[in-house]
Order: sequence, then structure tokens, then C-alpha cells
Amino acid sequence: MKRIAWPLLVTLLCLLPPAGRAQSADEALAALSSPSFETIRQGVSMLAQSGHPQATAILAALQSSRLFARSSDKALFIKTDSGAFNDAATGKLAPDIMASGLKQVRLNNAVRAELDAALGSLRLFSPDAGTRRDAAEAVFHSHDPAALPAVERALTHESDPAVKLRMEQASAAALLFADGSSEPDRLIAVAVLRQRGDIDSRSLLASLSGQPPAVAAAATAAVNAIDWDLQLWSIAQSVYYGLSLGSVLLLAAAGLAITFGVMGVINMAHGEMVMIGAYVTFVVQQVIRDIAPGLFGASLLVAVPLAFMVAGLIGIAIERTLIRWLYGRPLETLLATWGLSLILQQAVRSLFGPNNRDVSTPGWMSGAMQLGGLTLTYNRLYIIIFAFLVLAALMAALRFTSLGLAMRAVTQNRQMAAAMGIRTPWIDALTFGLGSGVAGIAGVALSQIDNVSPNLGQGYIIDSFMVVVFGGVGNLWGTAMGALTLGIVNKFLEPVAGAVLGKIVVLVMLILFIQRRPRGMFPLKGRAAEA
Repeated sequence: MKRIAWPLLVTLLCLLPPAGRAQSADEALAALSSPSFETIRQGVSMLAQSGHPQATAILAALQSSRLFARSSDKALFIKTDSGAFNDAATGKLAPDIMASGLKQVRLNNAVRAELDAALGSLRLFSPDAGTRRDAAEAVFHSHDPAALPAVERALTHESDPAVKLRMEQASAAALLFADGSSEPDRLIAVAVLRQRGDIDSRSLLASLSGQPPAVAAAATAAVNAIDWDLQLWSIAQSVYYGLSLGSVLLLAAAGLAITFGVMGVINMAHGEMVMIGAYVTFVVQQVIRDIAPGLFGASLLVAVPLAFMVAGLIGIAIERTLIRWLYGRPLETLLATWGLSLILQQAVRSLFGPNNRDVSTPGWMSGAMQLGGLTLTYNRLYIIIFAFLVLAALMAALRFTSLGLAMRAVTQNRQMAAAMGIRTPWIDALTFGLGSGVAGIAGVALSQIDNVSPNLGQGYIIDSFMVVVFGGVGNLWGTAMGALTLGIVNKFLEPVAGAVLGKIVVLVMLILFIQRRPRGMFPLKGRAAEA
């Protein structure tokens, strides 16, 4: 603790004589034991500037409500985790002190704000770079001119570029509110805050008053520039959220684009394939927790192929037992698959219960990164990347495999493909299985951002059909463009019109678009497709 406070003591050496420093520390400790909040606040400021070797420990104890004062002589004591008390002035154990004779030092908002600034000043000299950065940030938010000497001293010894930048910003913020600072220094401080360019620096510059005309004009210009930057970052954030929503729609709709495009089957049970993939993820995580907890971070990597296989096999079974008898009868197919969706939902309720199931996010998908004014959450970022990897794998499978060649042949002209020896019934089954398997993979991703329940798929089936029809039936590239377009448009409309009205507007726009282009943005080519 002495090592942390020592640089501050050196900084203030020129400001106070030895007797003055001791007197200041004694007065600060006496002020902390006062019943007046204002006196306690002044005591916090005095103690932070006194150079007392126990200053950081005392103020930290006050912040965590562990600082007590003795009623008889106003002596201060710090309560430890074990329940014993240490003398605040010396840091030594006080074995004879009983809690009954002590009174907790009180806090209010003004004292808490002063504490944040004071501890920020003292922690500027911590050996840990993260602690110094947090301390500089605390000084920036408090913009207390009393912290300037400590910040300037810390700046001369700081070697970490990121921490040094935070300290320069803290110094600029305190300088703008310091009496007697020169106009050129204030202009430089305004420029530093303008370069920071976030909402905190904008609020700080907007709150300035009584400044020289040049400083006031510079602050106004900086506020306007920051507002423009923040607006651009807000647009970028909306685009990111739109891409995130679009990637979710892409995952949910990619399998539907395959089955609907090749077979023309309106599969209302497609959402339940997504739901099955999410429940496979839940089961995988439960098994890993029981058998090998250390491998939990890889649970999603295990769940992806398993969800594809389980949903794919169920899809093949559905096609062989139900769909194959209903080709060319779209109304009957719609009703049959809708009834099947209800059966699958009830089956899952019987097996797992009607309540939401807990699917955890691995550590490598938790948290977020800051890119300028843009906040990128890792789970959404990984889902965006995953969606495009799935899309690329599907396109490669359709282009470079024999199954893909047969599927494309059936899509272009079913009768001619059958005449060339392609077993179209099995292609239908495998295609339906492939589309269902991709839906199962989508369920793995959606389990990280949505509730895993029997109703999971119902929230995506309508949007999936919208994406497929908008992009072009049977065209994966069109499905991707349709999903991203609808996702971004939704996110830009929501702040203006609200979530519900925004979806209505999107649906109306889609209807108008389909009237102009009935086969979507990217329709399939060929005489049979255009017939």
C-alpha cells in the first residue's frame, strides 16, 4: 500500500511542508468521523491529497462500507473479512476493539462521487496497467481539478500507450474545470476531448460554462462534430444488428430454400426442424456436463454435426412417409405439414417438458469487443460468420458434388432429369433431408440467442418463407441477399415505427415488391423454371 501511495506523496512534497502534511492527514481523518456528509466529502478530498500511506486502504474501506469511527475519540477503524478491526491510521490489528463501540461512516451520492475521484487519483500509480487505466477513467468522469497534480505526475512515468491516452483525456477533463488554467491549455483540452469523441466527452463539453469566447466556440464545434460521429456510429450499429438478424433469418431459411426450390413443398414443419436442432444442443450440453465438464467449451462443435444428422434423418423419414404422397397437391401438403408441426411440438413437450431449457453460451462466445463507437457482441459475431460458412458449404455442395448436380437437374427440369436416369424420388428424399439438416444447424445457433422451447420454430417459419420468396425460390444467393436486406430494413424501421409496426411495413413493402417481381430478386434461370 505504501508503494502505491508513495509517488503521490512525492508529487505533493513541494506543495506542503512536513508539518503541514501531517496536519492535513490528521484533519482529514477527523473529518471522516464527522456526522456531516459535507465534512466527510471534504475529508475524502483532503486525505487523497495528504500523502498518507494508508489513504488508499482507508478510502477503499469507506467505499465498501467497512470504515467505522469510535464515538469517544473519533478514531477510525477498518473492518476485515474475518470481522476483526484494524487501526485505519496505521493498518495494524486492533484486537481490543468491539463493534458495539463503533459507528459506521455514512455515505451519500456526493461522498461517493468524491470517493471515485480520490481513489482514481491514488490508483494512478498502481503497478497494474488495468488498474491505472480504470483510475484515469474515474478521474475523467469526475473531472476534479484537485486530481490534476497526481495525473500530471503519473503521465511522466506512464509507458503504456493506451493508459497514457486515458490519462491525457483525464487531465484535459480536469483542466477545463480548473480555475486559473490558460486559454491555450483549455483549447488543447477541448481538442483532446474532441478526439475521444464518445458520449461522455460530448456531455462534458456541452456542460462547459463561463469559458472564454474562443474556448466556447471550440467546444460548440467539437460537440457538433461528435454528434455527427455518434450518428454515423449509430448507423453502423444498426447495420450490425441488421446483419445479425439477417444471418439468423438466413440460417432459418437456407434449408427451406432447398426443399421449397427443388420440390415446391410448402413445409410448415420446417420451424420444428430448427427446434429439434436446439434441443439436440441442450442434450449434448447436458451429457458433456455429466461426463466431461472440461470439454464444455467444445459443446457447440459437437452439437452442429449431431443436429444436422438428427434433423436430416427426421426430414428423410417425413418425406418418405408423408410428403411423397402429396406432391402436386400444395393445399394438402400445407395442412399435413402444419399438423405434423403440432405433433412434433407436443412430442418435445412430452419428452422435455413445456418450460424453456437452459442452453449455456461457451466462454469463447461470451462478451463483446469495442470497435470505435461500435459494440460487437461475440455471440452475434460468431453467428454471422457461421451463417456465411453454412451458406458457402451449401453452395459448394450444390456445385461440386454429384448430389448437388442431381438436385440442380431436378430443379431445372424434373421430367428430363428422370429421363436421364436420375432417381428423382430419392433426390427428393435426400434434398428434404439436407434442408432439414441445415434447419437443425440453425437451431444450434439460435439456441445461443433465443429461448429453447417447443415453440422456438414458430417464431421463424413466416420470416423464412418471406426471405425465400423475396430472394427467389430455390436460389441460395437470393436467399442470402433477401435475409440480409430484410434484417437491415427491420433494424432501421424498429426505432422509428416500433417492432410490430416495423414488421407490418416490411410485409407491405414485400407485397408491393412481389407484385412487380413475382419470382423474387434472383429467380432461377431456364425454360422449365420460367414456364
